[in-house]
Amino acid sequence: MPWISERATEISWDRLHTLMEQTVAEARRRIGATPRRVLLLPPDITRMHSGVGRLTEMLYQQLAGEADVHVIPTLGQHVPHTPEENRQMFGCIPNERIHAHDWRGGCVEVGELSAEFVKETTRGAADWRMPIVLNRMLMKEPWDWIINVGHVVPHEVLGFANHNKNYFIGLAGKELICSSHLAAASCGIENNLGNLITPIRACFNRAEEEYLGELPDLYVQVVLARNQGDQLVHTGVHVGDDLDTYLAAARQSREENITLFEEPVQKIVCVMQGDEFFSTWVANKSVYRTRMALADGGELIVIAPGLKRFGEQPEVDAFIRKYGYVGTPRVIEQYRKNADMQDLAHATAHLIHGSSEGRFTITYAPGHLSKAEIEGVNFRYADINETIARYRPESSKQGWNTTADGERYYFIPTPSAGLWATREKLFNRPSGFGGA
Repeated sequence: MPWISERATEISWDRLHTLMEQTVAEARRRIGATPRRVLLLPPDITRMHSGVGRLTEMLYQQLAGEADVHVIPTLGQHVPHTPEENRQMFGCIPNERIHAHDWRGGCVEVGELSAEFVKETTRGAADWRMPIVLNRMLMKEPWDWIINVGHVVPHEVLGFANHNKNYFIGLAGKELICSSHLAAASCGIENNLGNLITPIRACFNRAEEEYLGELPDLYVQVVLARNQGDQLVHTGVHVGDDLDTYLAAARQSREENITLFEEPVQKIVCVMQGDEFFSTWVANKSVYRTRMALADGGELIVIAPGLKRFGEQPEVDAFIRKYGYVGTPRVIEQYRKNADMQDLAHATAHLIHGSSEGRFTITYAPGHLSKAEIEGVNFRYADINETIARYRPESSKQGWNTTADGERYYFIPTPSAGLWATREKLFNRPSGFGGA
């Protein structure tokens, strides 16, 4: 069960500071009173809106006077932070204490989940082994404490983000990232979103039991929701070292971060913040989190002032430009024939996740990509200035809005912080809804 579990309509920053002090006190009591080497594992800058970078800074400040404290942002295959982004995300933590995860050259294999186990857990959707390849610094250096810090919110691969996702995606090597993402896509993104234990989460839970049981670790899980002033605020903090800690946070997120519609929505307009989302790899969370709400023939408009590329890595960017978001049947057809798709299987999965399957249109209003580039990957293009003038994101509140000429649309200022779905799509799907 969780060591600390607190819920409120809004948890202030002063209270969050106290909770981080309580976290350190509990770790002293349960793991070791005098840690000499501490590893902090927060998310990267694409989760900056959650405030977990500031929580990481609080933990660092409490421990740096007595311990050798290091930070590894759980990048997965995202682009490493610049020193400026580290300051933006983590405040006063010295840049030399923050280490970039290298998903290609900085990992070691510690075991595997067998093809038989993966096939059974995914109910036949995937039938390949998952090599458990993890960050070398995490696995090979001695640590007295390891503190995972993260935001629990609906997620396209694991049902809900964070917990051991920090390890098995955030600090994973290429082989594990590729095999797990393709397995999740094979299970179906709309079967994963908003479920507490998805097949891939179940795989990660088994891997944690088998290969990470000796790590002196704990999880700091936060939940956020919008208050009456339409601000994103902290509403939950759950701290502990077990699966129940994740489940407590995920159940709260399920209650607070899923918006249900009785009828499909014809038009959704959303914003992917310019200081967090620079590629469609991460900005497509707008697609993932709204797709179950959109009507057949509807439109999703994504205002993305920071958008300047498609992939997080140059080879993935080139890959997305080459193949585009063309729907599952076409992607799978090409995957069977093309070695680069098999080599970058996580990118293949991303093409599946990011396609509307022809059911609705996806229109991007990007800050730095051209009309030809956007249309080249099978999205529609809109001029960002014209789109901002029409939909007024700075003055629109989350919910239903109307343009000056009477067009009705549903506005989402931070789609990465929730999930939007019709009641029918959420509850009447093969994977069901809920559980655990």
